[in-house]
Amino acid sequence: MQVKSVCGYCGVGCGIQFDTQQLIGDISYPINEGSLCSKGVSELVSIQTETRLLRPVMRNHIHEAYTVSSWKESIHKIATALKQAPKEKIGFYLSGQLLTEDYYVANKLGKGFIGTNNVDSNSRTCMASAVTAHSKAFGIDYVPVRMHDIKHTDLLILVGANTAEAHVVFHNQIIKAKKRGLKVIVIDPRFTTTAKIADLHLPIKVGSDIDLFNLLASHIIDEDLIDHAFIESSVNNFTLLKNKFKRIPKTKMLKRTGLSKGQFQAFWELFKSHENIISAWTMGLNQSTQGVDKNLSLINIHLLTGKIFKRGNGPFSLTGQPNAMGGREVGGLSTMLAVHYGFDKKSIKKVSEFWQTDKINPNVGLTATEMMRANLDVLIICHTDPVYHLPNRHQTEALIQKIPLVVEINAYDNSETSDFAHIKLPAAPWGEKEGTQTNMDRAITKQMKLTRTSIDCKPDWEIFQLIAQALGHKKAFNFQNPQEIFEEFQAMCRLNPHLDIYNANYKTLSESPFVWGEAIRKERKFFTKNQKANLHFVENRLISEKTSLEYPFILLTGRTRDQWHSGTKTNLPKTLLHHKKLNFCEIHPNDAKRLALRTGDAIKIMSKQGEIISEVLITESIREKTLFVPLSHRKINYLTNSLLDSESMEPDYNHTPVRIEKVKP
Repeated sequence: MQVKSVCGYCGVGCGIQFDTQQLIGDISYPINEGSLCSKGVSELVSIQTETRLLRPVMRNHIHEAYTVSSWKESIHKIATALKQAPKEKIGFYLSGQLLTEDYYVANKLGKGFIGTNNVDSNSRTCMASAVTAHSKAFGIDYVPVRMHDIKHTDLLILVGANTAEAHVVFHNQIIKAKKRGLKVIVIDPRFTTTAKIADLHLPIKVGSDIDLFNLLASHIIDEDLIDHAFIESSVNNFTLLKNKFKRIPKTKMLKRTGLSKGQFQAFWELFKSHENIISAWTMGLNQSTQGVDKNLSLINIHLLTGKIFKRGNGPFSLTGQPNAMGGREVGGLSTMLAVHYGFDKKSIKKVSEFWQTDKINPNVGLTATEMMRANLDVLIICHTDPVYHLPNRHQTEALIQKIPLVVEINAYDNSETSDFAHIKLPAAPWGEKEGTQTNMDRAITKQMKLTRTSIDCKPDWEIFQLIAQALGHKKAFNFQNPQEIFEEFQAMCRLNPHLDIYNANYKTLSESPFVWGEAIRKERKFFTKNQKANLHFVENRLISEKTSLEYPFILLTGRTRDQWHSGTKTNLPKTLLHHKKLNFCEIHPNDAKRLALRTGDAIKIMSKQGEIISEVLITESIREKTLFVPLSHRKINYLTNSLLDSESMEPDYNHTPVRIEKVKP
């Protein structure tokens, strides 16, 4: 008997089939139509690995060894600490790998019954800039494009998005669309695997995205490619933006991009000669001190031309994690309360009445990137690895050691955070639990249980429910299964009707996904006060760290095709995925020649924050004075700096100045 489910790696969310012997792509699933990438094919291996965490363990101090504990003893210790701690000193650090039901119970407990809004997610480090920009431009966090729109567009602009390695199955759809005539522009400082299929590659300088899109917007205005009817009916701030663009220094901005006049002209000719245009982006725009502004500069292009809410048109934010969008729907970021509601009085009143609680705090909570600096008393970390992935790791390690109780809920025993936790609770991983996730298509699918749950492991929602019950909230947290949680979440969505998830049928979600928000596209509706989208004039304020004589290179980071994050699930002997090394440093031949480096040489990469060891890979695919190290290098964040976007609080991962030197044998 075959079981249908959905992959738990990236934001594409491929349908799969399992028949007790093997895992294959689901031919009938509309997103991947039977295709799977190398990570998806190996999904089963992650259940059987020797790196699994299988028993609760505890210790009093991080320099002691862990000892096996019981669930009763572990939950009691956590609940006691939560009761004693001021609510502003409690933090929940969640993950885009959680299922929606897990997210819902954790968010309800933290914000609704403990009274802390310090409930955030590792989505803060990847999607927060897009979330903030969507809200500023559209009135809500809404993605107006879906993957199948690629079949109906004429031009795809990929910005800081290496789909060939990060969204493999979606990339294969792009290749198919190219055979039907699709043109592709790739904007990236590296000549990535994705750039190999491009009709035009623009190797812009790191940090110059706003300059490029402002130049494009000024050409749109100057040559009157504006959709005036759409602007009149559906867009705010056009006159203000137009007047601002009269004074922008075009020559200076072009110089900052590092592009020639000919390269920009080729970009402009492709843009103005195609009717249907989709732009898609991911961390190359988001992870920046001006990540929100970069998003807005790109969204401006679609609002000016009316290329949005039409088939084959629009700005498409690509999510990296399997349930980054589901977490946003539930309220899994500290800057939102629940179901796209914030912390205004009306929203708090509605949510309080629904949850039947009076504990909701009206103040926005701490983001994931702020929690370590906040002198917390209790930090509960779930399915994520902040010591590995937060920037400026030396600082992160120093700060987490000051937290009296750190709880790690994880399916695996080999995280970098593990060395700094006091209690570790074994969670059921993909394949051992059931629940829903929302991919970057706004498509909700059910992840099915394919095998028994390991004997002492529990699904995450149940772990949070045990904590809630130990705190005395048994009536509000008495769920018997994921379906009951999903149906309560569905009922909550009626508080904010554009989240029409209440129309989904939980029982059929593994067979056919439910896509929320399609009415918004059809009605071309925005959710600002006057139901018009907002244009925003933004400028490149050059606030990232700058290179110097001491640190002359800019460091880029990103995924590779065969690894996920730190390799917890993918860097395993059984997967045989090592087509690329986990640790390498791309460097341009001219830079390598100046430093007398050869491919394979061991090098030390140094920043103001720290240093790591890597291995030289000489390639012309990267700009001079720029380096690339994959984030599968577990020590990468010893290098990165602590700068954040002031609105999204997302880190500036791709703008750290570094220097390199050869390691002597």
